[in-house]
Amino acid sequence: MKKATVIGAGVAGLATAAFLAREGYDTTVVEKNDTVGGRAGELTVDGFRFDTGPSWYLMPEVFEHFFNLFGTSTEKELEMVDLTPAYRLFSEGEAPIDVRSGINEAAELFESIEPGAGEKIREYLDSSSDVYRIATERFLYTTFTSLWPFLHKDVRDRLGLLITLLTRPLDKYVAERFHDHRLRQMLTYPAVFLSSHPERTPALYHLMSETDLVQGVQYPQGGFTAVIKAIEKIAREQGVSIQLNTEVTAITTEGKDVTGVRVRRQDASVDTYASDIVVSGADLHFTETRLLPPEKRTYPEKYFGTREPGLSAVLVMLGVKGKIPELTHHNLLFSKDWDKDFSVVFDGPNAQRPLNSSQSIYISMPSATDPSTAPDGDENLFILVPTPAMEGLGRGDAYAEQASPAVEAITEDVIDQVAAWCGVEDLRERIVVKRTLGPQDFAERYHAWRGGAIGPSHTLRQSAFFRGSNASKKVRGLYYAGATTVPGVGVPMCLISAENVVKRLRGDSSPGPLAS
Repeated sequence: MKKATVIGAGVAGLATAAFLAREGYDTTVVEKNDTVGGRAGELTVDGFRFDTGPSWYLMPEVFEHFFNLFGTSTEKELEMVDLTPAYRLFSEGEAPIDVRSGINEAAELFESIEPGAGEKIREYLDSSSDVYRIATERFLYTTFTSLWPFLHKDVRDRLGLLITLLTRPLDKYVAERFHDHRLRQMLTYPAVFLSSHPERTPALYHLMSETDLVQGVQYPQGGFTAVIKAIEKIAREQGVSIQLNTEVTAITTEGKDVTGVRVRRQDASVDTYASDIVVSGADLHFTETRLLPPEKRTYPEKYFGTREPGLSAVLVMLGVKGKIPELTHHNLLFSKDWDKDFSVVFDGPNAQRPLNSSQSIYISMPSATDPSTAPDGDENLFILVPTPAMEGLGRGDAYAEQASPAVEAITEDVIDQVAAWCGVEDLRERIVVKRTLGPQDFAERYHAWRGGAIGPSHTLRQSAFFRGSNASKKVRGLYYAGATTVPGVGVPMCLISAENVVKRLRGDSSPGPLAS
């Protein structure tokens, strides 16, 4: 039986391992940390359980398709809850707005804020749904090894539109249709899910509005930890071996072929896993520049000098005594001058834009839906503060004795902001648990390039086939999966990237998902 080794037990690593085992490979996953899940981690402190990574469950059909391929379903594996509202929007200086999913609901909301916007949002969402379908059928589940996905009638018939959407920035595309800043923010904030700046994100990604405003937002009880457990269970059922506390120090080769990986265990012992194929679910920059010698690199260091790493973040996890009715499950706080906020994150701070000046943040309060996340009667807050991808900002105190000064300052500022903007005046006095993560944590725990929190931005030059290949051009048998390769960032994209490894191995250049 041929052997396969997968580097990293995150979403992509576990899913890829499950696929490889199903394809007949004797598959081992090696993971440097002591738990599976990667960025989709978990932290429990004094009865408060925090997801330390993803929290928005979007693109449910991707999860359903993955489960179906292994003879099960979302219904069997997860307990899903529909969220109403999808989220609450706190726009600086304005009354909060509850945003509900559904085309009619969106039209009613938009019309109530800006006369005439109701019909415009219907047209906008019709377009987003159409482009979303084409992307799913033609450009996500593919290895880009053939031109056929681009020659399909659906693509040819929309070629002019697609070119316009690829070359027009998302923020300008939205601004041409809507005037109220709150409506513009509702339609452009998904760029953050893409680790990108709205003015650098192609308007093609208006398709993201299909996910929250049309399909709706769900939550798996138990959080993304439950999703990870479901994927891990499937992998183990396929016969996958998962080795924790085992760090890959090199990908070994002979001539042009991969031969395995060299590892170092927690007890400092070293070993080599002989493999016919190796799939790295680790960060692409780390894989190429740290695990391979220069002559074996498809993507040398100079390649990354031309790329955008995307955003990083300070994650603030708070356990709060008592209930907070002012918040719902998902909450978005946007400053009116959020262009300045994006500039801080993507261009870096300066005298006019200090590091802690960004006021556009995200708050998840899963305790509104999931009683397992907090003691009875209390609340669990997860706050994401976007920051530049700068490892030097330091670490939080979730896995260290104390946070860096920069991370601590951002944390204190954001607690004050939430209290003031959301009307929770006694928030600080009610905090009983506080833990943080910073860019250095992402760099150290996950080998993330420059301490990025999500993955490379989805600019035009870093989307679709421009994002790179999921197979090495220098080493036969070496493949890539995860957020730093095709098709992109986010848990659904990581599941798709795993499936695309199988398509690559089969020589399957067709677009679209594998048949169940």
